[in-house]
Amino acid sequence: IVKVNVCCSCLINLCFFFQITHYKQYPPNVSKIYSYFECRRKKGSQFSEVVFFGLQYLLKKYLTGPVITEEKIQEAKLFYQMHFKQAVFDEEGWRKVLEKHDGRLPIRIKAVPEGRIIPRGNVLFTVENTDPSFYWLTNYIETMLVQMWYPITVATVSREFKKILARHLKATSGSLEGLDLKLHDFGYRGVSSQESAALGGAAHLVNFCSTDTVAGLLMAQRYYSCPMAGFSIPAAEHSTIISWGRTREKEAFERVLDQFSSGPVSVVSDSYDIFNACKHIWGDKLKERVMERSQDSCLVIRPDSGDPAETLIEVIKILEECFGCSLNAMGFKVLPSYLRIIQGDGIDLTSKLSDEGWSAENIFFGCGSALLQKLNRDTLSCAFKCSYVETNGKGMDVYKQPVTDPSKGSKRGRLSLRRNSDGFIETVERGAGKPEEDLLVTVFENGSLMHEYSLEEIRKNARLRDDEMDHTPHNQEAELLHNHIINGLH
Repeated sequence: IVKVNVCCSCLINLCFFFQITHYKQYPPNVSKIYSYFECRRKKGSQFSEVVFFGLQYLLKKYLTGPVITEEKIQEAKLFYQMHFKQAVFDEEGWRKVLEKHDGRLPIRIKAVPEGRIIPRGNVLFTVENTDPSFYWLTNYIETMLVQMWYPITVATVSREFKKILARHLKATSGSLEGLDLKLHDFGYRGVSSQESAALGGAAHLVNFCSTDTVAGLLMAQRYYSCPMAGFSIPAAEHSTIISWGRTREKEAFERVLDQFSSGPVSVVSDSYDIFNACKHIWGDKLKERVMERSQDSCLVIRPDSGDPAETLIEVIKILEECFGCSLNAMGFKVLPSYLRIIQGDGIDLTSKLSDEGWSAENIFFGCGSALLQKLNRDTLSCAFKCSYVETNGKGMDVYKQPVTDPSKGSKRGRLSLRRNSDGFIETVERGAGKPEEDLLVTVFENGSLMHEYSLEEIRKNARLRDDEMDHTPHNQEAELLHNHIINGLH
């Protein structure tokens, strides 16, 4: 048995097997392949616009600098010979990348500034070769670049949640104070890999500052120049509570209060009976300990089982009975400042809470797999297609137009993105765009990162507009929440 030590992260291997053979399939004398990425518009979709995020990570991680070496070429040559059982690997082409460009990719990528909100159906980035000999490189890197679907989709879903929370917070409190901390990322254990946790976790941080996904913070720090992008608080889990035994739940709770006497602390309270815990432990035996805590050191009670709507409403009513409440300026009820609730995967409960007279100030929300995993490439119909080629020195606009599915038709020619005279963003096809109007920025060229964005800039680009915080018709909002959080999009 021959063993080949092939690097999984080497650019040569970040593709489908069939893409290894594509250099043999293009027309003779082709010198330019130009392709683009978009989130196709889809009738009836819940999402009309997307948050562009994540390309900088992929460029820095996989494309920047000398990414091709002789050792990698030789490893790949043997590996693909073993797979195909014939010599189809383009050894000569890759060696030319090494010899002519010192292993750096002769590719140009232009893209939307990260964090920008773009209506679906528009170009988000373009890719083209800068050296005529390397036309085959453009779509060779398609597989890796299309993984942009993931951070774009997470950032988009997270921002949609933020809109909903902003509307309810504003309607029930008259303020947006604390909005950036309202949705907490608990998705780390529910994703498929460390890289997914990092990229998805960072995508959520475009919109919020509340997370328990360490990998997302490290991603933001390393690739987006943000020393500390998010925050969490000490929190109990079931193991730290049940390890005391059922008869000592009070002592378990008390231990947490003792260990974290300053600063907020969250305690999961449904290990046995959430209602008993709220009424007889928090609301009686430990009532004075809870009331001693300040607004900056509040106790956050976490229900974690049962019907979310029924449980949350019952819990907040018990806490009202034990600790009282006040009315805010909007006439909604608010628990004492030393007491709050965190509800997992239940943003759809905001309307129920307001219907019962409660302000959104009382609740923080956690989101796990619904935020980082309940999605796929088709959620936003992400696609990468060739739109322009040059052969024998002549340019030609190209496209696909399947007779069986017109929605999969692709754009034609060189593309640019502009804001038209009516203020709407649109894609200009067939090379007809004006360079001075183009919103696409050159971010990568010939192995170098040409433009870098900080998370601070990205957050500014993605911030909510005033019109997005006006209340949405209840049925439209409910449909989004029901389809995504409860049933999942797919």
